[in-house]
Amino acid sequence: MSIWFLLNGMLLIWAIWNVAFGISSHASYIHILLGFAGFLLFIFNWTRNAVFSTIRNAENRQNRIRLARMSKRIRPYHRWVGTSALIIILLHGWAVIELYGFNLTNMKILTGFLASINLFVLVLSGWYRLLIDPRIRVRKLHIRLGITMFILVAIHFIF
Repeated sequence: MSIWFLLNGMLLIWAIWNVAFGISSHASYIHILLGFAGFLLFIFNWTRNAVFSTIRNAENRQNRIRLARMSKRIRPYHRWVGTSALIIILLHGWAVIELYGFNLTNMKILTGFLASINLFVLVLSGWYRLLIDPRIRVRKLHIRLGITMFILVAIHFIF
């Protein structure tokens, strides 16, 4: 099993904890639910990285075949799930701005803003790779943007 499965699981548990705490302490919590929905879509897509990492490191051929088949079934939906995550996260950002205003000195808003820009470029690079340029350089950029997104989401949860 890949370390990414463990990290994704820990981030998911942390997100559930933040959502439960946020819902109990806010009068209006639609922005929290939108953010959580967008996060779930992102983490679903990002878990494909964990699957690929496990495929590369697995010694058992049958496990590699099983994981590759599962990933192949999910692949047609990958870009649409990412695009949906972007739309939901933009709605989350709009709801936050309506409630709290656009104040980049607030670390929660700043990290969310940076994460949303990163998610936009991440989704854009995925579509660019499909439609225009499938070279390895674009794939590596896409993976690095995914790692950056993971880190930015974790930092966003801290604040």
